[in-house]
Amino acid sequence: MQRYFVGITGASGHPYAWGLVRALVAAGYGVDLCVTDSGTKVLRHELGLEAGPGGANLPAELAARLGPEAARAVRVFAPERVEAPASSGTALVRGVILVPCSMGTLARVAAGFSSNLVERAADVALKEGRTLVLVPRETPLSAIHLENMLKLARLGAIVLPAMPGFYHHPRSVDDLVGHVVGKVLDRLGVARADAVRWKGELEPPPDPGTEPPGARP
Repeated sequence: MQRYFVGITGASGHPYAWGLVRALVAAGYGVDLCVTDSGTKVLRHELGLEAGPGGANLPAELAARLGPEAARAVRVFAPERVEAPASSGTALVRGVILVPCSMGTLARVAAGFSSNLVERAADVALKEGRTLVLVPRETPLSAIHLENMLKLARLGAIVLPAMPGFYHHPRSVDDLVGHVVGKVLDRLGVARADAVRWKGELEPPPDPGTEPPGARP
């Protein structure tokens, strides 16, 4: 089974991470999942999900929310597990996604400073020329943030801020989350049957109070 590495940090936006894991598993891929210590606190606050120390409770949470069979496609690693497969370039991970990506994590990846498994996986993706998608969720952005993003983009990373669109007429928060998750899947080359795609500008419908040309002789 081909696998992706998903790193979850302490930035806001954990529904994006959860939606991405769900989508990758549904598409038939395995996921190596790692949540930083700060990420476990935000995960509890935003989703009510108790990851536990080092993500120890995540397998049970995944089984309850995804179903036991789907949950088996996800391997959970503690942030200090630097011996995990994604730490080595010889492990053929299809890509690395940090979602949401905090500005602190972004800065350390940009500097090549790996203090945990999430940052090491991103560093390996860069050095091996593999897909690295960073999904920052921060506003406003300082010059330091922008410089770090520019540096990583020039190094080959895909900087994909969590900026949901509205042209697809979202009706729920799930629609907004799905829009960003779909953008990530597109960059990974993962097909998604329920993707909402722009098909071009359509002419507005005629005003019901007017008659179309040629309606009367």
